[in-house]
Amino acid sequence: MPIVTIDDKTIDVAEGTTILDAAAALGIEIPTLCYLKGYEPSTSCQVCLVKDRKRNLMLPSCATRIVDDMQIDSETEEVHTMRRTSLELLFSDHVGDCLAPCFFACPAHMDIPLMLEQIGEEQVEEAIATVKRDIALPAVLGRVCTKPCEKGCRRKGADGAVAVCELKRFVADTDLTRPEPYTPPCKPDTGKKVAIVGAGPTGLSAAFYLQQEGHHCVLFEKAPLAGGRLRTDTDPDVLPPRVLDAEIQQTLRIGAELHPNCLVENLDDLDIEFDAILLACGQLTEEQSTSWGIKSTKRGIDIDKETLQTSRNRVFAAGSCLRAKSLYVRSVADGKLAAAAMNEFLLGQPITPPVSRFSSRIGALQADEAHQLAEASGHAARSLPTPGSEYSPSQAMAQADRCFSCGCISHGSCKFERIAIQYAADPTRFAGERRAVEVIHRPGGIQFEPHKCIKCELCIQIAARGGESLGLSFVGRGFDVELGVPFDHQIEQGIARTAAACVAACPTGALVFSREHQRMVKLESGNRVNKDAIQ
Repeated sequence: MPIVTIDDKTIDVAEGTTILDAAAALGIEIPTLCYLKGYEPSTSCQVCLVKDRKRNLMLPSCATRIVDDMQIDSETEEVHTMRRTSLELLFSDHVGDCLAPCFFACPAHMDIPLMLEQIGEEQVEEAIATVKRDIALPAVLGRVCTKPCEKGCRRKGADGAVAVCELKRFVADTDLTRPEPYTPPCKPDTGKKVAIVGAGPTGLSAAFYLQQEGHHCVLFEKAPLAGGRLRTDTDPDVLPPRVLDAEIQQTLRIGAELHPNCLVENLDDLDIEFDAILLACGQLTEEQSTSWGIKSTKRGIDIDKETLQTSRNRVFAAGSCLRAKSLYVRSVADGKLAAAAMNEFLLGQPITPPVSRFSSRIGALQADEAHQLAEASGHAARSLPTPGSEYSPSQAMAQADRCFSCGCISHGSCKFERIAIQYAADPTRFAGERRAVEVIHRPGGIQFEPHKCIKCELCIQIAARGGESLGLSFVGRGFDVELGVPFDHQIEQGIARTAAACVAACPTGALVFSREHQRMVKLESGNRVNKDAIQ
C-alpha cells in the first residue's frame, strides 16, 4: 500500500487512491468545484490544487493518484495563493450577483429581495421580521427616506424601480395596526447598562438592537419628546407624530427606558452608573466635547473609525455628532453599527470592525437585458399609493412581484461563493468585457443563467449517467464554448429525468429551480401537511 504525507500527516492508502481522498481521510478539506464523488474528474476548475514537494509541481488533487512516499502540501500560503488565482480566473467568465444591488445601495444593508419575496407570498409577519433585522424605524423611514435603494434598483432602467420604500412602509404600517406588533426576540438580561445621550434616529436604533442583546438601555433626551430631528425637521403631514410615537414605543416595549427633559451636562456621573455610553445627540461644539473630556475635530467628535470609541474608553459616538446631518436611513444604520460594537465591548470581546459583504457583481445592465428581465418578472407598472392612502394587500403583492430577484437564488448555499470567501478571492481581479445576462425560464421550474456557468461539466456527466436521451454537452470552441442541448433542443429536454440532481450539483447557481417553482413546491407541501393533519 502506498504511503503519502499531506501537511506532515502520514497515511497508508489503497492503490488508486487520489490525493483528494487521502486528504479527506486525514481530515484535511481540499476545495473542489468541478468534482463530484463517483464521477470522473474533469480538472477544469483547478481549485483543488496541491503541491508535490519532491517534484515542485502543482497538481489537481481530484485526479492525481497517490504513488508511494509522496510529500504533499495543501495548507500553505503558496497553495492558497494558487487556489485564489484559480477562483479569480473563474470569476473572469462568471457574471452574477451574489447579493442584489439594492442591498449595497441601502445604507442599512437590509435584505430587500427577501422582504419583497415575503410580501409576494403574503407573509407580512415574516416580512416585518426581515425589515427589523436591519431597520429599527421602518414606518418612519417609509415616509422620509430618500430611497437610495431604489436608485440602485435594476428595474429602474426598464420601466421604473420597484417601490421598495412604500412596500417597507406597507409592511411596517400593517404591523403597527396589529393588537400585538412584532416583538423581536431578546436575550436574557446581561446585567449591563448603557446610557444613550440623544433619543433621535441613531439613539433609538442603537437602543432597539442593544436591548435585543440583553443590555438595558436608558435614553437621555433634552427635549420633552423623543425623536430628535425626525420630530423637529420633518413635515407632520409627511411624518405624522402618531407614526413616530408608535415606532418609538416599539423600542420602549422591549425594555428601553426614556428620560425626557434631561440635559446631560457632563459624562462623569453616567460613567459611574453605566457600563458604556453612546453619544447620539447630534452635532456638538468643540467646547461641549472638551467639557465632556472628549477629543474632537473640526468635523465632530474624534473616534476610532473601526470601533466607534472616543478618546474615553467606555464612550462611543455615532450619527450626526460625527458629521453633518446625514440621511435618516444612514442615522438609523449608524445606530445598529454602534449597537454591534458596544455589544462586543460589553461582553468583553474584541470589537470587530464592520466588513463589506462578499459579492460577485454584474454591474449596470444594458437596456435590452433590463427589458428581458422585466418581461420575465411581474408585469404591474410602478405605482405609488396616492397621498393619504395605502397599498391594498393585492397592490403590494403586485408591486413586490416586479422585483428582478437580482441576488442569486443560491446565495448562502453556493459552493463557488463559499470557497471564494474562504480564500478571499477578488472577483474583479481579471475583469474584462462581461458576457450578456440572460435568464432562461423553462417548464418544470428550471431556470438557467448561462452567464454564471463555469463549464464544470458536472451536469453533463450526471445527465449521461442518468440515461438522458439527449443530455447536455458543450457547444462551440475556445472562449465561446457554452453549455447546451444537442440538436438545438431546450434544456428541460436534456435533463428530463435528472434535473434535480443537476441543480443540486451546480456549484455556481447557474442551474436552479426558480423562486416561483420553489414557492409552489412549498405551498403544495404545506397543503399536503394540512390535509394529512385533518385526516
